[in-house]
Amino acid sequence: MRDDHSLKQRGPEESPGIAFIGRVGSLTLSVLQEIGGLVWMLKETGAEIIDRFHQKRAPLRLEDFSFQCNRAGVESIPMIILLSVFLGLTMALLTGYQLRIFGIVTLVPAVVSVSFTREMGPLFTGIVLASRVGAAYTAELGSMTAGGEVNAIEGMGIGALRYLVTPRLLAIFCLTPCLSVIAVISGICGAAFISSLLLQISYGYFYDQVMTNLLVKDMLSGIVKSLFFGFIIGSLSCYKGLSMRGGAVGVGNATTASVVASICAVIACDSVCNVFLITFFP
Repeated sequence: MRDDHSLKQRGPEESPGIAFIGRVGSLTLSVLQEIGGLVWMLKETGAEIIDRFHQKRAPLRLEDFSFQCNRAGVESIPMIILLSVFLGLTMALLTGYQLRIFGIVTLVPAVVSVSFTREMGPLFTGIVLASRVGAAYTAELGSMTAGGEVNAIEGMGIGALRYLVTPRLLAIFCLTPCLSVIAVISGICGAAFISSLLLQISYGYFYDQVMTNLLVKDMLSGIVKSLFFGFIIGSLSCYKGLSMRGGAVGVGNATTASVVASICAVIACDSVCNVFLITFFP
């Protein structure tokens, strides 16, 4: 009797297929909610900026923008240069030893320069900024949200989104292409150094091959990608910080979610851009 009663209370068990569909549906719903919240934040930020223009007032303070540019751009340069040089060293070394098997080691400069300009430089810069700057944005805005500072700013009649999001988003959007160029140059210099040291490729020949094989569309594609990456990182990191819930633990969770989401979104955007560029601009 007890067993029958307990079975009636539990009801029929769900099949694995239905449980899987339920989890997929729940995940899809949460992703759509996050996208909707992100779009709402960007829309409201744009509305506040337009309202400031209608009032014939600047949408942001120059001091805030300069401070965020220093954080996102200038302070990231040493890390970008160091890591890009080591990445260029590794890429040239591995590529050279593979091409040496076929007797075409002289193609190393062309392979490294085009790869770094179109792909590795912008993508690597986006990942570094998502880990360094995006995490800082999320933690900072999350702490302000948890401490009630965002509500206080709104209570003073100041557009919180315009005041907090605009300088950060604009700074990382404008400086990501600059950092991407620095990463490309640093990577190519590292590749030239290891090529001269171990692959017997002179600096002069390396430079000539780089200038011969690099095209304008390669450089433009890298710059356009980096603009997309900067916008994605700035938007996601600010949204995760402002939508944080749960105090100190929530700040940590929001920061982790921001870094993961930014890196995944950057890689996905890079894949879409590559498909578009290869299809329409081969």
